[in-house]
This record gives sequence, structure tokens and C-alpha cells, in this order.
Amino acid sequence: MESGKQLSGTLALAVFTAALGSLQYGYSLGVINAPQRIIERHYSRALGVLPQNLTRSNDTEEEELHPSVVMYWSLSVAIFSIGGVASSFLVGFVGDLRGRIKGMLMINVLAITASLLMGLARMGPPHLMVITGRAVMGFYCGLSSGLVPMYIGEIAPVAYRGALGTLHQLAIVTGILISQVLGLDFLLGNDTMWPLLLGLSGAPAVLQTLLLPLCPESPRYLYIKLGKEEEACKSLKRFRGEYDASKDMAEMKKEKEEAMKEKQVSIITLVCSSAYRQQLAVALMMHLSQQFSGINAIFYYSTSIFLKAGVSKPVFATIGVGVINTIFTMVSVLLVDRAGRRTLILIGLGGMCCCAVAMSVGLVYQATFSWMSYVSMSAIFLFVCFFEIGPGPIPWFIVAELFSQGPRPAAIALAGCCNWTSNFVIGMCFPYIEALCGSYVFIIFAVILLGSTVFTYCRVPETKGKTFEAITAEFQRRRRHRQVPPDAKAATELHHLKSSSEA
Repeated sequence: MESGKQLSGTLALAVFTAALGSLQYGYSLGVINAPQRIIERHYSRALGVLPQNLTRSNDTEEEELHPSVVMYWSLSVAIFSIGGVASSFLVGFVGDLRGRIKGMLMINVLAITASLLMGLARMGPPHLMVITGRAVMGFYCGLSSGLVPMYIGEIAPVAYRGALGTLHQLAIVTGILISQVLGLDFLLGNDTMWPLLLGLSGAPAVLQTLLLPLCPESPRYLYIKLGKEEEACKSLKRFRGEYDASKDMAEMKKEKEEAMKEKQVSIITLVCSSAYRQQLAVALMMHLSQQFSGINAIFYYSTSIFLKAGVSKPVFATIGVGVINTIFTMVSVLLVDRAGRRTLILIGLGGMCCCAVAMSVGLVYQATFSWMSYVSMSAIFLFVCFFEIGPGPIPWFIVAELFSQGPRPAAIALAGCCNWTSNFVIGMCFPYIEALCGSYVFIIFAVILLGSTVFTYCRVPETKGKTFEAITAEFQRRRRHRQVPPDAKAATELHHLKSSSEA
């Protein structure tokens, strides 16, 4: 058997088990939207501001909400991202404290606690129960969204690292889709069942808790972090079957030797060190381009566009967007180790840029030409397709590929914080930007996407099929090339560029 290319049942189980954390993240992202009006009504009743003549949930949509209800609802949505931002800095600490497996087991206590708080919301003030549950769940998801890609990236064979890494995003979009379907009025998104709908967000954590003890620890963690060579070798063979592990062990040994030459890399060291500056710029830009691409704004705006297009049940059209989301993430799983990361990101960002322009044209001329609403609808579906081909899944696992074992936890924590913070900024600011710019709002995203495409073309390397050592070496060569020009011509050009910039 060829080293590093084996896919075993144990590896499949470990990846599936880890990805349950991502499924829970996606479910928690999407679950709060469908029952909004119903939950607001319960908030109004608990706060004593529900008009006595309101007896049907439909009336809530027409009634102007009390400012305190609006505040508590906004907090219910936003607190999730705030929790994620707060905990994302702890990913490296939790992952290194007791290992990747025990780290994921430990944080499941948070998820189960959060689901109980939300599932039992009727037993206490619902606004306080839901807000507290969402805060704890956000704290869990901030940790999980870092630990899952870290673990999968460390256990995946080089040949399948991209495909297995993409499963993190596939699990997220699957979780969003499940929450959208269960949130339908005739299922759980109704006045009676909404606490169960929110409480089910902890179900994947229960299953993951049962399966994690069956999964081996990351060989890279065992060998590079703990120095347990024999246990790391056994773990490798459990993941990939009986094969000659000498090549993989030699790679880890070399990485360990490199890691021992440098001090423990903290987040502050990572930010200040010029040695990691290029990798860090690429990692952060990948996450910024993912969130500032406008994908969350598309989901925010899709129901309104579908309504203008004459769709009688826009909720089902939105679920259709979720289905497309999931399907094209599967396409990315199949393509990422064939076409390569850089290629798929470039195709995705470029396609999204064109779709954002088409969206703007459709919105501007929708009132003039009725058929323009279908241009807007098509742009939504294509925008989501291009997002899930590359910019959606790849940033989550490419960070683990760009950094060696030493700075990897800190890098993943910093990238996760960047992702959560930008997600929060978009969620809070988009309604105001949309009110200010109107139909031209997606031109802003088109400009951002164009800039992201240029950056990716110029700065992002291809990591397909390369070992962590080879990727690190490529960045080191780039840094040396920038610091010491290879010949006199390069030195002259550099001097000329410097002079031009100072002029």
C-alpha cells in the first residue's frame, strides 16, 4: 500500500465524529431565524408588553414591537457571535491542554448546557433563557470551529487533506439546511414546539460525546507536542491501516525538530514575528474575503427578493438556496484535491463578483422590467454556488495547511476570531448599509470580491498535495527572495520601486 493514501473505517469515523461539531455550529447559525415572530411574542408576554387583544401569532407581524422586545431579540441573535469571538482565542489553549479529542469532549459540556437552557425556556423568563443559551452555544461554536479543522487537518492523509477538510463546511451548511427544514411551521417552528427546535441544537454534541472515545488522538499532537513516538505510530496505523509509516514519522520528526528550535508561538508572537507574516496575511485574508463577500447579506436579502419576484412561499425558496448550498459544497469536496485550493478560490471569488454585479443590475431595474427579478433570483443561486465551490469551505482548513505544528493553534485561533468578528460586523451593519445604499448595496461587495480575487492571484500559493514542511519551506523561500534579491537587476528594480514609493 502506498504511504499516506489509505482511507480506513477509523479515519472515516474520526472525521464524521469531529464534523458533528460543525453540524451543530451550522444548526445554531440557522435555527434562530424561522421562529423569530413566535419567540418575539413570548418575549412580549414575559415582559408584560403584549397587547391583550392579540390572540394569533400572525398579528404579531403587523403589531409594532415594543422597544424592549426588539432589544432582547437583537441580543438573542448577536450574542451568539459575541460568544464565538470571545472563545476563538482559546482554541489553541484547549487543543493543547489535553489534546484534540479530550478538548472536543470537554467543550461538549457547554453545548449540552446551552441546549438545555434553550429547550427549557418556558420554565423561566424566555428572553433570559434563550439569550444565555445562545451565549453559551456561541462560546462552544467558537471553540468547535477551530478544533474541528485542526483535528481533521492533522489526521488527514496528504492526498485527501482537501476533501476531508472541506467536510467541515459541508457539515455547517447541512446543519443550516436541517434547521431551516425543522423550522417550518408545520414541524417545529410553531408556538408549541419552538423550545424543542432550539434545544435540538445540542443533539450532535450528545452523539459526538459517545463517539469521540472511539477515535484515536492526532498523531501530530502525540509526537510533536508530547514526544510520544510509539503512540503516534500506532495512531497513524489505526487511521490508515497497516502500512509503512516511516515516511510520515520522518516528516513529523523533522517538523518537531523545527518546532524545538523556536519558542512556543503565542498569538502575540505570531502577530509580531516577520517569519509568519506572509502565512498570516494569507490566512486572515481568506477569512475576511469569506465573510465580507456578502454571503450572509445574500441570505438576509433573499426572502425579500423572492417576494418581489412573486414567489408566494419565499421560505421554501430560501430552503432551496440552502439545498444548493449543500450540493455545491459536495462538489467542492470532489474537486478540491483535483483542481487545487487556489484555483477553486479564484473561480469562486471571480464568479461571486460577477453575480454581485448582476444582483445590483437586477435590483436597480426590477421596478422597470419585471423579468429583472428573475435575474436577481438567478444571481442569488449562482452566488451561493460559487461561494461553496471555494471561498466557503477552503479558508477553514487552509490555515492548518499554511502553518507548522508550533504556530498552528495560535494561527487557527486568530483566523477564527477574524471570521467571527467580521461575521458579527456584517450581521450588525448590513441592514444600515442596505438602507443607505438601497439597490446598489451589492456593488460594495463586488468591489471587495474583486480585490480579494487579485490578492488570491498574487499571494495565495497552491497547497494541494504538499506536506506541511513543503508549504512552510515555500513561504521561507518567498521571504528570503523578498529580503535578498537574487541578482543585480532585481536589486535595481527594488531600489527603483522604493524610490518611487517615497517620491
